[in-house]
Amino acid sequence: MDVKPVTEIKTKPVPTLPDAQTVTEVEHYTDRLFRFRCSRPQSLRFRSGEFVMIGLMGDNGKPLLRAYSIASPSWDEELEFYSIKVPDGPLTSKLQHIKAGDEIILRPKPVGTLVLDALLPGKRLWFFATGTGIAPFASLMRDPDTFERYEEVIMMHTCRDVAELEYGRHLVESLPDDPLIGEFIGDKLKYYPTTTREAFPRQGRITDNLASGKVFADLGLGIDKLDPATDRGMICGSLAFNLDMKEILEGWGLNEGANSEPAEYVVEKAFVD
Repeated sequence: MDVKPVTEIKTKPVPTLPDAQTVTEVEHYTDRLFRFRCSRPQSLRFRSGEFVMIGLMGDNGKPLLRAYSIASPSWDEELEFYSIKVPDGPLTSKLQHIKAGDEIILRPKPVGTLVLDALLPGKRLWFFATGTGIAPFASLMRDPDTFERYEEVIMMHTCRDVAELEYGRHLVESLPDDPLIGEFIGDKLKYYPTTTREAFPRQGRITDNLASGKVFADLGLGIDKLDPATDRGMICGSLAFNLDMKEILEGWGLNEGANSEPAEYVVEKAFVD
């Protein structure tokens, strides 16, 4: 009697994304803006203000990645990201549809210039952001080290419409009562949101409110410009905004710094589609 060989049937492994992390929470603010949180690789170490490459698998089976600032502080057990929605954007047109339980790709190699170590010691720290450029400052505003290094921290954030300020507003208002960070903040944090299109108590571009001195008067700072001896700045927004801010700060005598050579201000050079 012939014995037929047994054919071994191999099952295909369930495909997983390279460097995959699980989405834990998603919140949409407008038809243009949303935030999400995801798991954090145990090996990931970063400085508040840095960014990583995140994304999804493209239709061609290859990873589609973009630079995103980490909005959560370095001590958080999860990662948070704040994103714009671009209808025809290669990544964000897909990323905006993620939900809790989905997976994203995260390459755990943090880099970036918006870190405290890239600035010389000072008295007052300014955060200048437009739109989703507030993300790295959402990280830095939740880092105790920020408030241990500076006597005052001023968050200037400008968007077109009031609803686009919601992410930053909610974050800033919740910080004093935060059990982990509240005691470090005290009255050090000042928030200066403005809009450029919709009516709001404070309006105008950051550049205009700085050049005119309006922000200094509104906050009662007793100054009429930033002083390179005491003031430090961080900039994150569109390319045009970043260039305009560089011109203003350098006109006041501040120099651009870097990780290798700290100075009076730094600017983020990574962009999302």
